[in-house]
Formats: sequence, structure tokens, C-alpha cells
Amino acid sequence: MFTGIIEATGTIEAIEKNGTNVSYWIASPVSNELKVDQSVSHDGVCLTVEAVENNRHRVTAIEETLSKTNLLFWQKNTQVNIERCMQMNGRIDGHLVQGHVDATASCIEVEQKDGSWEYRFQVPAEFTHLIIEKGSVCLNGISLTAFDIKFNSFKVAIIPYTYAHTNIQRVKKGTVVNIEFDVIGKYLARFREVFGKPGTPGYNNAV
Repeated sequence: MFTGIIEATGTIEAIEKNGTNVSYWIASPVSNELKVDQSVSHDGVCLTVEAVENNRHRVTAIEETLSKTNLLFWQKNTQVNIERCMQMNGRIDGHLVQGHVDATASCIEVEQKDGSWEYRFQVPAEFTHLIIEKGSVCLNGISLTAFDIKFNSFKVAIIPYTYAHTNIQRVKKGTVVNIEFDVIGKYLARFREVFGKPGTPGYNNAV
């Protein structure tokens, strides 16, 4: 479990393909502090640390992960947002993030404000019900607040600190990012799907 508060950014140093799997060697300020078998968020994707050496660590993405995320776009020197798993004895500064990416979103607009930035992202139509005004959304592992909701798009505002300390600064019109929707919203949507139809047991309690 994560919070969407990025600790550091890492750089892809090497990419290795093995069948349908792809392994990445990533150098970062926290790599030497990681342990084998540790779960770490990379651009919002929870991946297991397989090896640590020389200020870098290795993770592997399987075919299922590659098909639902933007990892296939990663190349040598790609900058990646990194967050270690949350500690249960501290404050949650962002929101609850699982590191289980739901889909990818495309940046369709970037607007520079006076000291901040606004980005608009387009999402697949089947996920639009999971985005609400002022609700939480996780983009490339960053906990952000959605606003100006349209049918299948929304905006996020980026403050200077986030812009300087994450890879959002590299996102431009056309860039594909990983998106994870709020887990509470997903559970509520599933509950409504199962119990929210007339004649279904529990219907009266779901509406």
C-alpha cells in the first residue's frame, strides 16, 4: 500500500527481455536502501525488487502488467517516480494507493499558470464513473485531485514542488501515463453493480 507521495525519481539504466517479461535496472537515491522482495511503486506500478547493487535495483514486469501500463514506453534514461510502501504508524499525506494500475490515460492539454500547471487527461470511457469532482486519482504514482470533470477527461493542478520532484515535468500533450482510481470508489462501484439492480438480493440496502 502506498500514499502517492513520491520519494524520489529514478533513471532506467538497462532493459532486459526474457520471453514475455521485461526487467528494468533503475538507479535512484533510494536504491541502496531497498531490500530484495520489497514492494516499491514505480510510476504507480507496484513491482518487486529482485536485486540491489551499485546504487541501482532491478524489477521485472510480466505480460499482464505490460499490457495495462505504460511500461512498454520506458526506455534507457526514462525518469520514473519511486515510492516505498507506506508505514502504518504515520500520517497519510496523499490517499490510499494500491499500486495496481487500472489503465493508462493520455495527456490532451497542458496549460502553464502563474506559478503552477494544469494538465487535462483523457481516460477510457468505461472508467469515467470512477472520477468525481475533487476526488483523488493517482497518475504515475502521484496522488492528485481531479477537477473540471468532463465525460471522459479531467484536470489536475500541479504545484511547483511536485513539478520539480516528479516526472510530471516530462509529461506533454500525447504522453501516456499510468492511472489508478480511488480504491474506495472502486469498491462502491462494484457493490452497486452487484446489489444495485431491482430484484437483486440486497437491492434495498444498496440504493
